[in-house]
Amino acid sequence: MRLSHRRYLLILSIFFFVWWTILAIAPYDREAWVLENVFVLLGVIFIAATYRSIPLSRISYTLVFVFLCLHVLGSHYTYSLTPYDEWFQTIIGFSVDEAMGFKRNHYDRMIHFAYGLLLAYPLRELFIRIANVKGFWGYLFPLVITISSSAIYELVEWGAAEIFGEDIGIAYLGTQGDVWDAQKDMALASLGAFIAIIITALININLQRDFAREWNESLNVKRKRPLGEDEIMRMLKNKNNPDSN
Repeated sequence: MRLSHRRYLLILSIFFFVWWTILAIAPYDREAWVLENVFVLLGVIFIAATYRSIPLSRISYTLVFVFLCLHVLGSHYTYSLTPYDEWFQTIIGFSVDEAMGFKRNHYDRMIHFAYGLLLAYPLRELFIRIANVKGFWGYLFPLVITISSSAIYELVEWGAAEIFGEDIGIAYLGTQGDVWDAQKDMALASLGAFIAIIITALININLQRDFAREWNESLNVKRKRPLGEDEIMRMLKNKNNPDSN
């Protein structure tokens, strides 16, 4: 028997709490860890506040769970020092950095890519179920929100670095001397979201019978009269002459 959405979320929450607790013990940089976990706290609060009114699919909860687990792992070590390459060498005897020619720690880049790849689908689910978007817009809006939120996060990082000082700021930003770090992070988040949306679209093309019809209808013009100043004039006219309706 399949677990209910709430029970499934409870199981994931227990696993995440255990994982978070372990990694909260003696992080490399406590102050940077606190900053990194602000968004984790906000995400957990959002899920806890909405699980009754809008329970997400098991797929969405799983994707969010994986992303948060990866994020808190990076916050424990700081993103610049997460020893992913050492783990690969220990487990499979293979150096990712050497094979790819990396000169820096790329765990932060992986998380930005995972942000788009893992969270675009839950965003799409929210858009469809709350805003009732259909067709083309159900694929575009999650991508746009991922890109814009990634840009906002980079601005927040910059602001936090300015406020909390150089040492904490460097650990929090994790630029590792790359002047284009923010742009590359945003590009990877965008790429991850684009891949997720393409995969979702391909699945729906094969399984959704009315995919083409819904896509075409979503691009049809719904209101042919112009808005802007024309709409303002119409509203003023209706306000001054309510009987004209």
